[in-house]
Amino acid sequence: MADRNRSRPRLGLRLCLCLGFRAPDQVEEAMEAPPRPLRLRCSVQNYDWGRFGEESTVARLFEGNSGSEIELGRPYAEFWMGTHESGPSFVVASPEAAVAVAEAECLAPGLVTLKKWIGENPGALGVKVVQKWGKNLPFLFKVLSVAKALSIQAHPDKELARMLHKMRPSVYKDPNHKPEMAIALTEFRALCGFVNIEELKDVLVGVPEITELIGNEEASKIISSKDLDGYLDAKAVLRSIFTKLMSASKEAVLQLVPKLKDRLDVESKIRTLTEKEQLVLLLEKQYQADVGVIAAFLFNYVKLSPGEAVYIGSNEPHAYISGDCIECMAASDNVVRAGLTAKYIDVQTLCSMLTYKQGFPEILRGVPVHSYVSRYTPPFDEFEVDRCLLPPKESVVFSAIPGPSIFVIVAGEGTMRISSPAEERKVSQGDVFFVPAQNEIRLIAGADAPIHLYRAGVNNRVFG
Repeated sequence: MADRNRSRPRLGLRLCLCLGFRAPDQVEEAMEAPPRPLRLRCSVQNYDWGRFGEESTVARLFEGNSGSEIELGRPYAEFWMGTHESGPSFVVASPEAAVAVAEAECLAPGLVTLKKWIGENPGALGVKVVQKWGKNLPFLFKVLSVAKALSIQAHPDKELARMLHKMRPSVYKDPNHKPEMAIALTEFRALCGFVNIEELKDVLVGVPEITELIGNEEASKIISSKDLDGYLDAKAVLRSIFTKLMSASKEAVLQLVPKLKDRLDVESKIRTLTEKEQLVLLLEKQYQADVGVIAAFLFNYVKLSPGEAVYIGSNEPHAYISGDCIECMAASDNVVRAGLTAKYIDVQTLCSMLTYKQGFPEILRGVPVHSYVSRYTPPFDEFEVDRCLLPPKESVVFSAIPGPSIFVIVAGEGTMRISSPAEERKVSQGDVFFVPAQNEIRLIAGADAPIHLYRAGVNNRVFG
């Protein structure tokens, strides 16, 4: 690792990254002498559900980003790129950073948080971003490596987030909402949203353990009805079923989860279990007698191939199951949990906050904006993500845009060039950069391997 670090650019050197795909005459706000792109040192989260050692994309990125050696017996779950205090990114020492922030305020020698730097250099965000969000980066960018299912959870909308933060600031860390999007790096599995009415009927007929927990009366409202009288009735019945299930006594759950497992084990000898049933057995191995094992039947089982994405709005239930992904979200760390976890759970809040929408989520596959670049645009102002797969020796130009971006090099190596003033830097796996508004560069892949990178930025619709 020491040899690799010596071959890398000095941390103080500045780098500009590719940003958008609009011609310069389409940029609305042009700033004089925009701040230069900055290399970031990012944070890692070692949650117990993360992949271990070198199997983890997060571990490999953190090694390249920080120079730290990978600990083979340690889980590496999340790689955070942004300004949230739960996992801040640091600007590598540079002349600009030294001027912007007094040395006494630096949290480490030669380092200052990106949040502090932006506070002293708000022009880096661009005019419209400052007008809408103040001196704050509106998105949080992550890479996740999931070996064990995450909790059944949802993220509150802004109104609920403010209330929860005020009531329990130690649990709900900030007053912001957290819509998010996951883009698969590997085969990726997740539970997202509730199944439709017809599938729910099949579940209640085919999984008697659920009826034992919620009661025959609730189940019969779905099973015996030919059609529910409109969306509101369906929503009300689903809310009642889910709330009773998640609120079931521990004693009942301790009895019925093993019963469910035993039944499926027996049936697996005479028929092929469905994918959802196989998933439930996997969850039982991971979490034993947790009500979330049974609740999984109520959710859509989403399987993403690399390059496919799913977005999740506020107050929508979900649980990541396995795989590595890029994740982008509004700048928040608020999570309301109610199953498949040993962490603090808040069943009452989760059951009351959900929208209870039904149906399979939309799968995004990216819209080509260049021969080598696809864009994923969710219906949220705070963010969008570009995916770039650049073949060896090929190049791509990302034009200047009126908002900030964060870039991460997931794999490969190459060169990034800024045109004015001229600057060139080598880049490789784990490099992360904050790129202020109105910067433009060219990316050139090395001769031996493609470059795989992602850019997070403010949703283009904000700029009109």
